[in-house]
Amino acid sequence: MNKLRNWYQGLQEREKRIVGIDGVLVAVLLVFGGILLPLDSAVSTAVKNKDQRIADLEWMRINAPEVQAGSAGLAADTGEAPMVLVDRIAREAGLGAAMRGTQPSGTGVRVQLEAAPFDTMVTWLANLDEHYGLAIESITVDRAARPGVVNANVTFAQSRH
Repeated sequence: MNKLRNWYQGLQEREKRIVGIDGVLVAVLLVFGGILLPLDSAVSTAVKNKDQRIADLEWMRINAPEVQAGSAGLAADTGEAPMVLVDRIAREAGLGAAMRGTQPSGTGVRVQLEAAPFDTMVTWLANLDEHYGLAIESITVDRAARPGVVNANVTFAQSRH
């Protein structure tokens, strides 16, 4: 530091003024270019991110009901084979007495129902489709002797999900 001070003292008045002015200019450039510009850039980026996050939040609020409704339609993964699942859900629905056979059919399941209450069967089919992702590949429904009762052969496609 003494060498720098001695060097400065050895300058003429005019040179001292030029060095002083240049020193101030360099200091201003360092403050402006090294601190203010990066700080301004960081603030601008933060404002843009904030605006984007506000827009994203607004979109989520608007679309939340649709997203929630879509997630309700996801198939439950029970880990059961489709044949076991179809049989279990049929018995839980009250179709156990009407079941005459459950057998594999290609990649799906074939079920035979005899004297099954129609409304119960339709609810069972909708439950398998909506909650377990099993779609009807083919179905044959015949009227049985009593009103509201049917005989049916249903083939389910392998799980969609």
